[in-house]
Amino acid sequence: MDRFNWKGRNVRGELITGTLNAGSEAAVADQLLAGGVTPVTIAPNADLVALARPSWWQALRGQPITSEDTLVLARQLHSLLRAGVPLLRALAGLQASSIKPALSLMLADVRASLDQGRELSAAMARHPRAFSGFFVAMTRVGEMTGRLPEVFQRLAEHIEFETDIRARIGQALRYPAMVMVAMGIALVVINLFVLPTFASVFAGFKTQLPLMTRVLLGFSAFTLAWWPALLVAGSGGFVALRSWLATPDGRYRWDRLKLRLPIVGTIVLKATLARFARSFALASRSGIPLSQAMTVVAQTVDNAWIASRIEQMRDGVERGGTLSRCAAASGIFTPVVLQMIAVGEETGELDTLLVEVAGMYERETAYGIKNLAGAIEPLLLLVIAGLVLVLALGVFLPLWNLGQAALGKPG
Repeated sequence: MDRFNWKGRNVRGELITGTLNAGSEAAVADQLLAGGVTPVTIAPNADLVALARPSWWQALRGQPITSEDTLVLARQLHSLLRAGVPLLRALAGLQASSIKPALSLMLADVRASLDQGRELSAAMARHPRAFSGFFVAMTRVGEMTGRLPEVFQRLAEHIEFETDIRARIGQALRYPAMVMVAMGIALVVINLFVLPTFASVFAGFKTQLPLMTRVLLGFSAFTLAWWPALLVAGSGGFVALRSWLATPDGRYRWDRLKLRLPIVGTIVLKATLARFARSFALASRSGIPLSQAMTVVAQTVDNAWIASRIEQMRDGVERGGTLSRCAAASGIFTPVVLQMIAVGEETGELDTLLVEVAGMYERETAYGIKNLAGAIEPLLLLVIAGLVLVLALGVFLPLWNLGQAALGKPG
């Protein structure tokens, strides 16, 4: 349904205006005539359409919506809805008070979608850059259960937790990233400028160079000769990788690989399971049937491999199995967590114990991130030592042999 502006005259001949939601202009005219109004003009709500669809210049100049904006929006919606403010009125107030044009335009489009009969989750799904799949899925849970204020509170806590996690990861990886960038620049300089100079020097030795030196000089010559092709191949490979990751199979395989990476795989797994436990606890507390709750929760974990395991658990529950037995068969939970799920299932306090599980996973995630830099630095030192050793052997070993020969000693 679309929104139309109309002008008409009532039975007394007075000119009146208004807006109506309908599928076409003819449907608007039928509604007006049925209400005793003779339509004069009927047109789509162009102002709203123009507001919801900014020009390319506005999109280019405007600041994008960040996770901090989404966090503040979730907290504001929680406060307004908890105070009893209707949803459309709350969105209108937030739109009027927004100082960021992109956020105001997004809220205007959400309001327009609600006016057209869409659900809030469907309206938010139209803006994937502002609302993640987890945000949309949890909003759908709130709509199904009538617990939107609580959902927005949980979403705000979740966004705050993820923002803090990203900040900690960035802080932990800042030093290793700087070292890797410096190493990359040094390798490019050595490969393009230093090794060719040594190649001209070594050419006058009139002797067989060591194997490591020949490998380095050959790699340098290959890079100088084929760098345009290497640049094109690298760019093409990056685009192909992005395209493959956008496919369902590519995302499934990449999400499974992320969980198997050394050091960081365990952190990713625990953070994902913390998200699952919190969203599942909220859905269970809201009274959603177990199988339906697991279907919704599978969309919130943002990991295709974990989502497939949750759907496997759902299928087992639908076949008559217990949640604890199906969770054990999925192979993604620790024995302690499985025991807590079993106790919660027996006592009827599943949602409470799932919150405890989420808290435990979140604490372990924070602890793993705290120790991330300490775990990466030894590996980084080994890589640096290996590169320095290769360069030292390749560059200085011929010079050492030359010096030995000049002194009359065997090389």
